[in-house]
Amino acid sequence: MKIADRWFERRTVDDRITLLWEPYVDPLLRCNIWHVRGRDHDLLVDTGMGISSLKDELRDLLGKPVIALTTHSHLDHVGSLYEFDIQVVHRCEAELASAPPAISLHAGDWPAEFVTSLTDAGYAIKSEELVSAYPYAAFDPRTFRTPAAAPTWLVDEGSEIDLGDRCFEVLHLPGHSPGSIGLWERASGTLFSGDAIYDGPLLDDLPGADIGDYIETMQRLRELPVSVVHAGHDPSFGRARLRELADAYIDSRRA
Repeated sequence: MKIADRWFERRTVDDRITLLWEPYVDPLLRCNIWHVRGRDHDLLVDTGMGISSLKDELRDLLGKPVIALTTHSHLDHVGSLYEFDIQVVHRCEAELASAPPAISLHAGDWPAEFVTSLTDAGYAIKSEELVSAYPYAAFDPRTFRTPAAAPTWLVDEGSEIDLGDRCFEVLHLPGHSPGSIGLWERASGTLFSGDAIYDGPLLDDLPGADIGDYIETMQRLRELPVSVVHAGHDPSFGRARLRELADAYIDSRRA
């Protein structure tokens, strides 16, 4: 297996936001990691798989205390949360972040019906190994386990994440998971949506998912006056696409 020279890639979105991702992770588990610069604090929205050190990758960007927030506690979003002093999770998912389930990165170890459900949803798992390179020679995807976090800040609907010169409101957006959250900056119309909505196959049959909650979340999101949505997966999009995605989900589940 190839040994990666560098585990992360990045792209500057604007003078305040940088997008990072793990190119060697299968698209199913390749989440968007958002770094937001603030006056008093920097913000991380989701932290990837934890396969390689995110904190080391970010050394050139970090000059202030970091608020590391996970939009939900699935393994592809919470992996490097443990590396940061301020660890933010919705209170519904604090226990899951503190004691993540043992999930192999070898799809051959997964129940066949689960792999089938992912395929039916639109994810083509092209290889049993869910990484196409290793961070180091001794890495074993079958024994890798998501590092446990120790949440220091439990948030609810209406909590605020204040960076000094910009402030994000926590929106509780259950459906994909019980404690899924988004971050909403009304002044700029910016929404970090996690996996509540993204421009790809949405998953609502995972443990803890709830279709009724998801429909209510979509109804709420479609009315939000967003300018841009920076999601947990796939490209960012605007309000028109947000409403298309929300309406498509609602229609599909009510059919």
